[in-house]
Amino acid sequence: MTVFNDTLLRASRGESTEHTPVWYMRQAGRSQPEYRKIKEKYSLEEITHQPELCAYVTHLPVQNYNVDAAILYKDIVTPLPGMGVDVKIQAGVGPVISNPIRSAKDIDNLREFHPEEHVPFVLDTIKLLTEEQLNVPLIGFAGAPFTLASYMIEGGPSKNYAKTKSFMVSEPQAWFKLMDKLGDMIVTDLKAQIKAGAKAFQIFDSWAGALSHEDYVIFIKPVMTRIFNELKDEGVPMIMFGVGTSHLVLDWQELPLDVVGLDWRLPIKQARQMGITKPVQGNLDPTLLLADWNVLEARTKVIIDQGLETPGHIFNLGHGVFPSVDPDVLKRLTTLIHDYSREQIAKK
Repeated sequence: MTVFNDTLLRASRGESTEHTPVWYMRQAGRSQPEYRKIKEKYSLEEITHQPELCAYVTHLPVQNYNVDAAILYKDIVTPLPGMGVDVKIQAGVGPVISNPIRSAKDIDNLREFHPEEHVPFVLDTIKLLTEEQLNVPLIGFAGAPFTLASYMIEGGPSKNYAKTKSFMVSEPQAWFKLMDKLGDMIVTDLKAQIKAGAKAFQIFDSWAGALSHEDYVIFIKPVMTRIFNELKDEGVPMIMFGVGTSHLVLDWQELPLDVVGLDWRLPIKQARQMGITKPVQGNLDPTLLLADWNVLEARTKVIIDQGLETPGHIFNLGHGVFPSVDPDVLKRLTTLIHDYSREQIAKK
């Protein structure tokens, strides 16, 4: 009988563990040769609409790297078509939306999201993975309201989010209505993922770092507080992550979430000194996966040492895996994290 590895779940609760758990953002796909072969035939959307294939892609890094969690293979914009958003993921570009939001009326026209009707393939993938007795937790996820809104207003990826931030401050009433609708969708989506079998979830606010602290507190924090409050009774670990968000982590500390995700800019030790007392996740600079092994090893050990100073550390990257990363490096890195952290814990 396969023993379930709950190390990540225990670390997310601040409990002691035998080793530091690890998973990698974007571990499923991109750099994996098996995935690249699949992508020659299918797009991301086509993969996510085939539960057996999507479950295979999700499970692959667990098999290849021996990581302590799987993360569901999909995109943060996957639920948006259910709300009436015409979004396509273009290779080399990202999500592109042909009917961007330009007015309050566009927000009024957004439909209510029903997971069983709009994304049954996602729920079927989760159930398949559960039925296959995945021996590590499956992490579900959702995009955060600001990041989703930025795609919906800009019409695609942006470098400065000018249209989004202008709409936010110029049309606050419409903005908060959009936040409410996206908040409802995210809560509904994540509850369905958890019911289907997800054992934890992460909310990606990938682009919240573009906001000032003041604007985040006024325009974003209220909806994030509501989302986590409405999900905390689900009884699964709740992780928050963003890029360039060091100025926001103390606000995340105040949210009713479990784990504060750190990108590579803020060392764990410094985050603790700032006042982060919750479990943390992170935070190796993903570019170091392309560096010489001795450099990668040394930097990894520093992160593990800082993480072990306080119970509750999940090792991860400070952003996602690059397509050019050698999968063997990720496998070797996982072994290092497990072995080195075991040695350090045994010394205590």
